[in-house]
Order: sequence, then C-alpha cells, then structure tokens
Amino acid sequence: MNTLTRSLTKLLGPGVVRDDAETLAVHATDRWFAARQPDVVVLAKTRAHVEKTLRYANRHGIPVTPRGSGYGYVGGCVPSHGGIALSVARMNRIKEINFADGVAVAQPGVITRTLQDAVREVGLFYPPDPASMRECSIGGNIATNAGGPRCLKYGVTRHYVLGLEVVLADGRVLRCGGRTHKNKQGFDLIGSFVGSEGLLGVVTEATLRLLPHPPTRATLAVSFASFRTAADAVQRTFAAGFLPSAMEIADPFTLQSAREYLGKEIAPGAKSLLLVELDGRPESVKLETAALAKVLRELKPTSLLTAQGDEDSEKLWGLRRAYSASLKATGLTKLNEDIVVPRGKLVELAEFGEHLAKKYGYPVACFGHAGDGNIHVNIMAGGYHENRATKRHVDRALDELFTWVLKAGGAITGEHGIGLAKKPWWPQAASAVNRDVHRALKRALDPKGILNPGKFVGV
Repeated sequence: MNTLTRSLTKLLGPGVVRDDAETLAVHATDRWFAARQPDVVVLAKTRAHVEKTLRYANRHGIPVTPRGSGYGYVGGCVPSHGGIALSVARMNRIKEINFADGVAVAQPGVITRTLQDAVREVGLFYPPDPASMRECSIGGNIATNAGGPRCLKYGVTRHYVLGLEVVLADGRVLRCGGRTHKNKQGFDLIGSFVGSEGLLGVVTEATLRLLPHPPTRATLAVSFASFRTAADAVQRTFAAGFLPSAMEIADPFTLQSAREYLGKEIAPGAKSLLLVELDGRPESVKLETAALAKVLRELKPTSLLTAQGDEDSEKLWGLRRAYSASLKATGLTKLNEDIVVPRGKLVELAEFGEHLAKKYGYPVACFGHAGDGNIHVNIMAGGYHENRATKRHVDRALDELFTWVLKAGGAITGEHGIGLAKKPWWPQAASAVNRDVHRALKRALDPKGILNPGKFVGV
C-alpha cells in the first residue's frame, strides 16, 4: 500500500480505495489503444467520496481522472498523468422516475440501457442511444455529449439534461438547472459541463428529460447499387417531408465484412445499405412506412424490406449493430473516426475515403448516421500499433482526412470527443480564440489543472 492509498483510505474509509494490480490495470485504459496506470483508484459510492477526494487532490496538486464505465473510444478516461482514477461506476442508482414531471433523476454510474428499460416500464422514453448503450453509463454520456442513431429526430444527450449536480475541482458542489423543461436563469452552465470530458468537474447526479414512449416503430432496409444512390435516398426522404427517427448508411467494405462475419448473404448485389426507422402511433407509422417505401422505390433499389414493431425491427437493426464487430473480425486494426460533415457532403466523404484507400493502401470502411452527417470512417490498418512505419503512414492518412473534413465545414468528432486520440488535431480544429476561451473556462473552474490533465485543454 503506497502513501497516497493510505492517506485516501484514512480519509474515505474501507472498501473505497484500491491499488491492487488488477484494479489499476482495469482503470488504465478505455476502448481506445492508450494505457497508463493510475497510482490509486477511488471507487466512489457517494457524492461525499467525490467531494473529499477532490478537496484532498486539489490541496496536494494530485491529478484526478474521472471515469464511468470506461466505454470511451478516444482515451478520454486514460489517467495519462497517473495520480487518482476516480470511478463513479458504483454510483448507479436511479433515484426517481416521475411521469407527471417527465423526468428521471439518476446517478452517473447508471447504465444507459438500464435507464431506458426502467422508464419504458412506465410509458416514458429516454431517446439517446449510443451503440454501447448496454455498457456505457449516463456520466460518460454526459461527458461526451453522446448521440446515436436516434439523434436525427430526437437530439443528443445535451437535449435531455435538465439539471446537474457537479463536484468542482476544489470539492465545492454546484447545482445547475433543475427539473423544469424550460429554464433561463443565468448562463447555460449545464452546456459547459455536457461534453467537457471530465475537464471541468465530476457529475454526481443528473436530472433527465423524458418523453412519452412512441407506441410503435417500423424499419425499412433499402439496398442500392451505389453509395451515391443511398445518399440520394437520404435527401429524397427529407424532400418528401419525412423525419425518420434514424437513418443509417453503410458502404461496400462494411457490408461485405458483415456478410462474412454473420455467415449469410445480406442485401445480395448491394454496394450500400440504408436503414430508415419511423416511430409514432401505429396507424400513422403504417401509412408513413408505405408512403416512404413508394418514394424510395423510385430510386430503383436492389431490395427493400420493411418491418413493423419492435421484434421484427430489431432483426434488421441486428445487422447495423454487427458492423463494428464484423470490421474487427477482419483481423485489421480498426481506427474509428467519428467525423461529421454537412449532410449534403456524404457522397464526397465516401469518395474521399476511397481516395485514401487507394493512396495509402488500407481499406476504409464508412458507416453511420446518414441523417445528420456523422459517419464513422474506419481506416483498417494491420500492424498499426506494432510497426512505427505503419503508424506514421496511417497518421498521414488521418491528417488528410481531418483536413478535408474541416475544409468541408465538418468537425473531427461528433460523439466520442477529443480525448487523447484526436488531441494532435485540436489546434487545427479550433481557432486561437476558441482555444483561449476553452483555457479560460478551465482556469476558472480548475486553476490547478488537476482534472483529467494531459488531454486537449490545459491551464
């Protein structure tokens, strides 16, 4: 037991502080490729544990890296300066679900799918649906402003955070917002913390907006002979007056990988697949599905399947959820870049991906949220971590990708955040004034720079 462990154990009590090899290893990384062990892990069970830990760390200048369930994809919760890994995963109670107010009050360690299932039992709906919703936690969703397929119609995590309880770097507790669905008392402090990647404070409670659960849903799986036609189908859908809850697109490499992974022929002959979901009242969804199918058939799809209801829709969505696993199953290193482009640039993005593949010799797989332009561009590079020359070569491809995206009016991340993975491109993505404002906020709330140091904003 090291000195820091002894001091924190005395402060927090038994069963909260760990420094065994297994616990340190678990808290050294997330789903990205970087790793650095903390000196000690605090497994907070209460807000008081978080307050005391931060007061102590701030007083002694010890780095603190907050984390939830550890399902980030950019190294955001890697303790790159060592110190304390402060886990809120054990703070996992849903404290309240209130139908009349349309809110849920949850601790940060609550798993997203657990919250969705709980509110659905009383006829309510929490829309944000990141792909890892069965494993990721509400605190992590808030830290990254997580989205998912449904954000096309319903928006991202920020649109559902009505109130926050946040412990600041010096241990003070800030409460902002509340449980009303409108609130204009002062600055939008909630917006400062949602998406802040653990750099400004540690969320210990969230009051979340809930909606009535749509009674039914329907899904259309439409395959096309080209990615361009599938992208045209996105624009045709909007032009016809439809607002689907989700629209997901996949390119040829992704489709072929899914066919091989699942061991069955999917969308025979297709070079692109578009999944479109509608939700609402059963009568209107049935009519909308038929009307949208008619619109899409005008584009001469190679196939068009429709599914009504949860069970049949999930069969079609099972394919979408297999994309990531099927790409990993190729045996290549999957570098997942969650870039965003204006919706009208989808075809140009896919063509640029093909250009990168030809120029650098690595397959590039594009799939994701066609309705809002948030496409996951995956450079598939074997030996990326083992071979320095390969890494330099791929990083040049990433430079080209991010430069093109920014020139196209896009952003280098739409869901995962900057973390460590995209830190090298932060100065290119944000202007000098933008970066100055970020640093000013960081200095104001964390003047000693103890929270998640080594990431994209320092003091």
